[in-house]
Amino acid sequence: MEYGHGGDVYTKGVCKNIKLIDFSSNINPLGVPNSFREHLPEALDNAVRYPDIKYWELKNNIVKYLNKDFNVKSDYLVLGNGASEIIDLTLSCFKSVLIPIPSFSEYKDNALKWNCRVEYSFLKDDMEFDYEDILSKLENVEAMIIGNPNNPAGNIIHKEKFKNILDYCEKNGKTIIIDEAFVEFTGISLVSFLKELTQYKCLFVIRAITKFFSLPGIRFGFGVSRDAELIDKIKGKQNPWNINCFAETAVKYILIDEEYIKASLIWIKNQRKFLGDKLREISFISKVYETQSNFILCKLQGINCDKLYDLCLERGIVIRRAGNFDGLDSSFIRLAIKDKESNTSLINCLSNIKVNVKRGEKSEKYANIF
Repeated sequence: MEYGHGGDVYTKGVCKNIKLIDFSSNINPLGVPNSFREHLPEALDNAVRYPDIKYWELKNNIVKYLNKDFNVKSDYLVLGNGASEIIDLTLSCFKSVLIPIPSFSEYKDNALKWNCRVEYSFLKDDMEFDYEDILSKLENVEAMIIGNPNNPAGNIIHKEKFKNILDYCEKNGKTIIIDEAFVEFTGISLVSFLKELTQYKCLFVIRAITKFFSLPGIRFGFGVSRDAELIDKIKGKQNPWNINCFAETAVKYILIDEEYIKASLIWIKNQRKFLGDKLREISFISKVYETQSNFILCKLQGINCDKLYDLCLERGIVIRRAGNFDGLDSSFIRLAIKDKESNTSLINCLSNIKVNVKRGEKSEKYANIF
């Protein structure tokens, strides 16, 4: 069954004038930063002219933001209409790619669209990367794409265990594409691989303002790499003026919005623990996986994700059925971490669903579908 990226809140809710709480969408519940709202008139004033085709100011604003912790130059940047454009065009530059799974489905979809051969490395039972398996399979591909944090499990890359992989790819001309769309939610800057750019030309890091700054409708992401040839290849596939004036204005102000950033980190730290602890008390959830992001992967027992989805929908809650992630089956769900009121509503909803769970019932290993 196809579920898409999340719940169909338009068909199930908006079109029927029904209010739903959407736990399938991993967006910061603090909403659009006021620093952007207050400067919308500036974006409107700029709408009467074409953007700077080289985006010098936009790049400088990104560099200033990143260089609070790293050492990035504007020449390292390629800008995209969302991280999705950068992922898509980057994969189009390769003939073969390794994907650790479960992972974001667009990695595979984009690769296959460009006739890029795909190989897989399965995560371990605890949803951690199998670093030895990854290393053993890199010989047969040109590149690898990996999430940090990974979606849907929320696990991050262990840098010490990953070093052999970096060294191998640097020595053998392989490219490592690291999708860091959720990295700000970790609250730890050095989780990012931007620091390693100075040492490894093989790295290509992808960032976005979509998730942490709650701006999916603005469509802005970017790639960072010292590989000038790869950067030029991607730029050569892009249309001119692919970034609009609203994205330019948003980046100008949200990246220096320390109040919003601080409030977001306080929220995620508190609510990640709150929701995780409460989910572990639900009888039909056999496993709550450790996460460093703003979503939680859970394994069910005694009920499948489709049945649970329907029961939650009846109560005004939309969950993410995770059975369409490669490597998972219908016993998995993913839940966004929202504000405390919404999280409490979710827990109340799940607590009131009665499932016949046999005493001593064990969770099976996640499905290897290949």
